[in-house]
Amino acid sequence: MKSLRVLVLLDPEFMPPDSIKGLSEQELYKFKTEYDVIKTLRSAGHDVRPLGVRDELKPIRDEVESFKPDVVFNLLEAFHGETAYDHNVASYLELVRVPYTGCNPRGMILAGGKDLSKKLLTYHRIPMPKFAVFPIGRKIKKPPHLEYPLIVKSASEDGSFGIAQASLVNSDDKLAERVVFIHERIGTTAMAEQYIDGRELYVGVLGNDRLRTLPIWELEFSNLSQRANRIATSRVKHDPKFQELRGILQGPADDLSPELAARISTLAKRIHRNLHLDGYSRIDFRLSADNIPYFLEANPNPEIAESQEFAQAALHDGLKYKDLLNRILALGISRAKPIE
Repeated sequence: MKSLRVLVLLDPEFMPPDSIKGLSEQELYKFKTEYDVIKTLRSAGHDVRPLGVRDELKPIRDEVESFKPDVVFNLLEAFHGETAYDHNVASYLELVRVPYTGCNPRGMILAGGKDLSKKLLTYHRIPMPKFAVFPIGRKIKKPPHLEYPLIVKSASEDGSFGIAQASLVNSDDKLAERVVFIHERIGTTAMAEQYIDGRELYVGVLGNDRLRTLPIWELEFSNLSQRANRIATSRVKHDPKFQELRGILQGPADDLSPELAARISTLAKRIHRNLHLDGYSRIDFRLSADNIPYFLEANPNPEIAESQEFAQAALHDGLKYKDLLNRILALGISRAKPIE
């Protein structure tokens, strides 16, 4: 790929230093994606300018006018501190006619509301756990179609935010307690869904119109205590020390039959298309003991650090990290419509 001017949008809290020498893994963790993307794009010959964006769009406009980027690499997951506002930045970039990486605003809205995405995909007959939604201020009562155990989570937050061992409930009292926790501590609508005791699988999808699925990746729990449930809690996802202590591993799900792997990959493509996603996404499943892949959630613009599952799955498929980032840039540029 030819050298490009790339404006990288990120949360100013995650602005990486020029050097990570002397930093611990824990210190590096919070901005590892930003560091990996900026460093790798620069090493690939691109002119890269990072920009911290929190609650104003004007800095983006100023950089667009002065730097004149060929493409924006969008690493923002929130605006004004709200994940529900992330699609507005993509919408703004479309209004000013600047190509950008990752998902379009419509796909971000459809996938961002877990209840909305599940309702839409139910229409398309995608296998998924039964679920119920509990808005703030409404009576908390388990509907008859749900059976315990249930897992309670935010209907809009991602990254397992708000998910802990206490999220798995087995009674009306515990259900009400955890729903109130989501309402008061997370500040969002809560959702309870049937707990699937099975394997945690992730499928990366790359593309706009023509889609490429990456090798199916698995989150493994090798050293949890006997009392602990095998769920992807916030600590499992984001605490390196806990991951090492509890043997939280990730890697290819090599023991799936070719037929099952093909079925899961086809489901991932269907979900990607039906939610109007593009660029790159990660589709999460729970594989039950009888080999039914249940859809959990879709993640537009998933974690893209070199060590994380999306990039590692791409590498396993022969796509090096530099080439993956260049491919993401190319997808953003190819999607943009020319100014008439």
